[in-house]
Amino acid sequence: MKKFLILAGLLLSTPVSAQQATILPTSPSISIGSVGEIKVSPDRANIQMSVQTRAATAQAAATENAARQKAVIDALRALGLNANQISTIGYNVMPEQRYEQNREPVVIGYNVTNTISVDVTDLAMVGRIIDTAISKGANMITSLNFFAANTDAARRQAIAQAIQRARQDAEAAATAAGGSIGGLLEVSIGAYFPPPRPVDFAVRLEAAKAADTPINPGDQTVTVNVNTRWSFVAR
Repeated sequence: MKKFLILAGLLLSTPVSAQQATILPTSPSISIGSVGEIKVSPDRANIQMSVQTRAATAQAAATENAARQKAVIDALRALGLNANQISTIGYNVMPEQRYEQNREPVVIGYNVTNTISVDVTDLAMVGRIIDTAISKGANMITSLNFFAANTDAARRQAIAQAIQRARQDAEAAATAAGGSIGGLLEVSIGAYFPPPRPVDFAVRLEAAKAADTPINPGDQTVTVNVNTRWSFVAR
């Protein structure tokens, strides 16, 4: 009987010890979020341009569009662009309709739009590429984006900058709370997706007579978000 009571006492004491372990006070810490930003100079550009034509029939609009788009592409190739730098990204045929009250819509023509994407590795050529395309029949420039091909080094600089800022903020918070920070307990770095730098561009329907269209790519900002947690040491 005594052995049974001892065994029962041991079994009962196990959950109590486990419960006590879960309510032990945790060490105080300070959590800080921060941002690092580094500017880089773009070295690449992407231009999306279209040839849009209109005719009484879809076939006529498509035929004219094909001839003008071929002239655009041939002219861009003559500037030194490779075939893999020019790609078709959209082709659209849309009827143009006239609406009158109490009548069925009437098709009065067709619009054909052929859009190509041009990757540029020499930024000095951007203005000339745009002017050449317009002179050969392109009548829509839908986007112009600048970006840096490699931002790894800049991103790592931004990470170091963000963590340094987080440390300074943590030190200020700890001092205000009557203590100091200890070691870094945890750090997480947000995912990075390098954004292109869009440029507002109003298409010109007439070719340049004297100089290339002036283009200024500016700088691109590499931004990194970090979250840190530091131990707090009370005085």
